[in-house]
Amino acid sequence: QVQLVESGGGLVQAGASLRLSCAASGLWFSSVAMGWFRQTPGKEREFVAGISKFGGTTAYAHSAKGRFTISRDNTKNTVSLQMNSLKPEDTAVYYCAASPRDSGLENIFEYQYWGQGTQVTVPS
Repeated sequence: QVQLVESGGGLVQAGASLRLSCAASGLWFSSVAMGWFRQTPGKEREFVAGISKFGGTTAYAHSAKGRFTISRDNTKNTVSLQMNSLKPEDTAVYYCAASPRDSGLENIFEYQYWGQGTQVTVPS
């Protein structure tokens, strides 16, 4: 079965960097676009960044532009999210997800498979 496993979360101070990774198995990795989403208690899950099947197209939420970078390695079946200049408002559980389509990277409803999430905490 399809598995997406996130890693790399943790507690970091404001201004620091963190790199999240997601390892995929049980699917042909280059056949799916990948995305990162995040969620805080009481709020809806929100889009952070997305990348097309072969990495030619990326998309970012306004809050992530200029600070976060999404990348993928189709030889290792992994997608990463480099997060720089972290802020307290970046505190959330971060999820990676897989979509069968390159279009609609920002659309949560396009994503069929989800990981369990990894916690990122940036104290204020």
